[in-house]
Amino acid sequence: TMIPLLLLLLLPAAHGIAKVGPRPALTTDLEGVTTASTFVLDQPRCVFQDFGNAVIWLVVALDKDVSKFNNSAEPGTPETAFQSFPESVSAYMTLNATLDSYPCPKPAGDITVLRVGSETSCAEDVSRPTCNGPLPGPGPYRVKFLALEGSVPVAETAWSVPITLRTAKSPNSISTERSGHSSGMIAITAILSILLAILLAALVATLVFCGSDSCGSSTFSKPESVTVRRYNTHHVYDQPAARL
Repeated sequence: TMIPLLLLLLLPAAHGIAKVGPRPALTTDLEGVTTASTFVLDQPRCVFQDFGNAVIWLVVALDKDVSKFNNSAEPGTPETAFQSFPESVSAYMTLNATLDSYPCPKPAGDITVLRVGSETSCAEDVSRPTCNGPLPGPGPYRVKFLALEGSVPVAETAWSVPITLRTAKSPNSISTERSGHSSGMIAITAILSILLAILLAALVATLVFCGSDSCGSSTFSKPESVTVRRYNTHHVYDQPAARL
């Protein structure tokens, strides 16, 4: 009776962890897929549908440390805590979800993505070792999805290709090739400002000067009155009065 029981216990180990696909990849559904501390992945839809009782975890590691991750490591422990990554932890586990969170097929119109590194409130909270905290540097990083039934790993994807985050440009690296063009624009602006100041000064001087009696003053004389003489029509009065 002990032999069949031992065979049942050894059977999962003999088969190992199931390999499922596709591997995680950056989404193409959104803009700003990578920032200085985050990146956006497509959700693992239709990947773990044969493992309905499993909890699916995202494993995040530096590219150079992927070989150090042990699938038997348990999430929520100091061995996989975000707060110790990457100094003493080679990979951390976060964004746990059941298969209900990843229905298959994807509902029409849904944006099915995961933003890695989006939680800032728990970044230094050691009581939340599975925090999805901001990534500490440009990387490159690699990720994979791992399905656990209890504490037993049952399925995993392959590691993603390396993912490099954006970095801010150093002020010393900013090109100055267009400095001549900028200087020319500054000179033109200065000349126009001087001309405008001269024009305003001339206008003010004209207004002040013309405010005195010596500018624009003129004397208006009263126009002479025009006398209209009255003339009598002599030939009318010279005729004798009409008789009846």
